Amino acid sequence: MVRLSRRIPADLRPNRLACARAALGTIPFDLTESNPTVCDLPYPADLLDALSDARGLIYRPHPRGPFEGREAVAAEYQRWGVELDPERVVLTTSTSEAYGLLFRLLADPGDNVLVPRPSYPLFDHLTRLEGVRSLAYDLRPEDGWRVDFSSIEEGGDRVRAVVVVHPNNPTGSFVHPEDTQQLIQTCRDRGWALIADEVFLPYPLDGGPGEGTSFAASEECLCFTLGGLSKSIGLPQAKLAWIVAGGPEEAVAGALEGLDYAADAYLTVSTPIALAASRLLNQGTAVREAISERCRTNLAVLRAAAQAHPSTEVLPCGGGWSAVVRLPAVEDEEALCLRLLEEHGVAVHPGLFFGFSSGVHLVLSLLPLEEIFAEGVQRLLAATR
Repeated sequence: MVRLSRRIPADLRPNRLACARAALGTIPFDLTESNPTVCDLPYPADLLDALSDARGLIYRPHPRGPFEGREAVAAEYQRWGVELDPERVVLTTSTSEAYGLLFRLLADPGDNVLVPRPSYPLFDHLTRLEGVRSLAYDLRPEDGWRVDFSSIEEGGDRVRAVVVVHPNNPTGSFVHPEDTQQLIQTCRDRGWALIADEVFLPYPLDGGPGEGTSFAASEECLCFTLGGLSKSIGLPQAKLAWIVAGGPEEAVAGALEGLDYAADAYLTVSTPIALAASRLLNQGTAVREAISERCRTNLAVLRAAAQAHPSTEVLPCGGGWSAVVRLPAVEDEEALCLRLLEEHGVAVHPGLFFGFSSGVHLVLSLLPLEEIFAEGVQRLLAATR
């Protein structure tokens, strides 16, 4: 029998929540839905017409992707006051692919990448598939999810990069400006790279320190900033994302040469989508505004409903598409989520899925249709009194 790589987990069986979801089939009140295209949002009917550009019939491959697409991405950063050279932009099909390219560029097998906790659990899978290890550094809940730099110091000699998510998923916290400067200083002193995932940056909610700033402006250490159409205009199926390389000129030049080598082996970016990027980003503004309005409306509904339940706390949410609810620690998180699903038809994520270290936390997507979200919240709160 052929032995599979150790990069693939030995046990791929679904967990209890996944089994329960599969057994239930249709979930009446799915408050985990993160796919905007199935949430009854108003997409312009002609949004994808830009894909018919006849120039897409001609293939002129470039490791960083077609220049027109890189130019469109550079123009997008003017929203945050950042002037970018399109030559510093590398197009990818997704931010997951961007992470893979960066891990191959920066780390050898067995090296470490520091990732925030709590945050999205995809990092564990992406690093494992690239043969590197993810080590968690902590965000302090009592201090607005500021970085715990003592946990960064525990990373060891084989750290090659630090990942920040700005704003974080699911806490919604922006990286505090003081933490940004300390992270940049730490990376510069240690010879580490900084990777900033900004896919949710276009979606401020409560705001807070760090709102409206992009790591793409960083010039003091080697820094890679990530974004993509999946979140910025709610088109995960469009498969276009990007890496912006910033930092000292010599370091950036070397990094771009390395990315050219790695990306040239795959050439994954579609020419039609790259050519359409400018029109998509412009026309997609209406979708982005609709998503923002949906998230703000649902967050307000959640907070208003929670006021009648003093033991339930909706945590501050700087930006993004998620809200975190903290409950008294009277029931196991997984058991609670199973009960909500099986007895009340309400699906939510347990905080343990994102690495919350203590207490009972539930993570709710703010994307569902308003009526579904409101009824799901009412059922959730009634079931957790």
